[in-house]
Amino acid sequence: MEAVLGRIGLWFALLLLSIVAIVSAQDSGFAAHMTIIAIVALILIWITAACYDPLAKAQGMFRMPEGPSRYDDDPIRWGVLATIFWGMAGFLAGVFIALQLVFPELNFEPYLSFGRVRPLHTSAVIFAFGGNALIATSFYIVQRTCRTQLAFPGLARFVFWGYQLFIVLAATGYLLGITQSKEYAEPEWYVDLWLTIVWLCYAAVFIGTIVKRREPHIYVANWFFLAFIVTIAMLHVVNNLAMPVSLLGSRSYSAFAGVQDALTQWWYGHNAVGFFLTAGFLAMMYYFVPKQADRPVYSYRLSIIHFWSLIFLYIWAGPHHLHYTALPDWAQTLGMVFSVILWMPSWGGMINGLMTLNGAWDKIRTDPIIRMMAMSLAFYGMSTFEGPMMSIKSVNSLSHYTDWTIGHVHSGALGWNGLITFAAVYYLVPRLWRRERLYSLRMINWHFWLATLGIVFYAASMWVAGVTQGLMWREYGPDGYLVNSFVDTVAALEPMYMMRAFGGLLYLAGAVIMTYNVWMTLAGKVREEASLRNAPHDAEKDRPITAVPAE
Repeated sequence: MEAVLGRIGLWFALLLLSIVAIVSAQDSGFAAHMTIIAIVALILIWITAACYDPLAKAQGMFRMPEGPSRYDDDPIRWGVLATIFWGMAGFLAGVFIALQLVFPELNFEPYLSFGRVRPLHTSAVIFAFGGNALIATSFYIVQRTCRTQLAFPGLARFVFWGYQLFIVLAATGYLLGITQSKEYAEPEWYVDLWLTIVWLCYAAVFIGTIVKRREPHIYVANWFFLAFIVTIAMLHVVNNLAMPVSLLGSRSYSAFAGVQDALTQWWYGHNAVGFFLTAGFLAMMYYFVPKQADRPVYSYRLSIIHFWSLIFLYIWAGPHHLHYTALPDWAQTLGMVFSVILWMPSWGGMINGLMTLNGAWDKIRTDPIIRMMAMSLAFYGMSTFEGPMMSIKSVNSLSHYTDWTIGHVHSGALGWNGLITFAAVYYLVPRLWRRERLYSLRMINWHFWLATLGIVFYAASMWVAGVTQGLMWREYGPDGYLVNSFVDTVAALEPMYMMRAFGGLLYLAGAVIMTYNVWMTLAGKVREEASLRNAPHDAEKDRPITAVPAE
């Protein structure tokens, strides 16, 4: 009882502080965010006082089987559901802003203008969809490869809920116009501070679980997760160093200025891609591909070489975003050289993943989850070839600031990150909720083809649009003046923008099918359908995977 009263007192103090902040706020955006904090405090007071567990009730609705478990899977279940929810939100926002570029009348000022919804889409897909997937899968994988439960279970739950609060504050901030105007780092200073606290707790849970492991070997996936967690913490803290205008306001000034600020931003921006969207998802690949294929990793030695070369090289590649700027030429060349070298370890990881299917290639035809994993690796290989190529100065002079970059980013994000995450969700759901199998295997097949076609429409249209832009912008007439105005390029791109919106719509449709499939699986339903000749799911087949290379 004393513990309950203590928690209520803590939440009540938070409520009072948030009310004081609302009254004293220097701007309406900060007041709106403090109102969200006050609402959260009220909900916590109600839940604590009533001893009410809404998640337990929700799990009961889906007939969660009771019984002892070797692992702490509650935060993982919540993370899987949050991944699906935020994925749908992010994909929907993406389709909306794609349509805004074709139909400008869809820009509803001020809150739903392209300039505000675009960072909402970016962060929703990367940090909400991708971030929840990484937290959930890292908690799942580290327990099973270390043969132990999560360290600090209460802290693990704080990480999940604290991260959701960060997402809500960041997303509402974008719509309210609260932004630092830094790519992938738009949230203002107080939201950044909150994320730092949550991230340090995440690191404590993950590292603590490794420390208390019962398995002497640290599996390679955990090395990738560890690099992702530690490096993102460093990048986030340094890039977001800022001085608030007021402790009761949403505005701040960066600690850096000019070209130093630009270099720090793209050191962060490129390595957010490198460690958030690459290293973390490679950890997922190194666990789920062997498990789904029921094969050992093709070469464990190659995976170690892949890890160390990737994390050493990636951190230097950021300056290639600043070609032909005020950044010193030697720094631009340094970024370009490391980006080109980066192609080799990246393809080493792709080859290792694909060759893990050696001896199980028939499963690509009969197992839609394996097919999704193989396609994600193909997109990873393509993106990690295209990226180094685009970092070369002569290519960059044509591609940079055009939609070619947009096509490159989305072929990687939708093809590599999206498909490997969908495959991981399909792998996890029946195991976490102890179902015989997913509701429908054929729906996974539909999801695969819709997503793949959507990416093809999206990326191909943006590649054509980007080359068109680059060529039109650099075309000079005999008189030495530019031939095309900016409006001319916009008009020329309208068909490609329509194709992009169509591709995004296909990708969203695939995600809707996945959501329905997961919902029905959680409800305990099984769809009667013709077999895809998959082996039925074995709920007990959850042993740690071997580190021995395939023969």
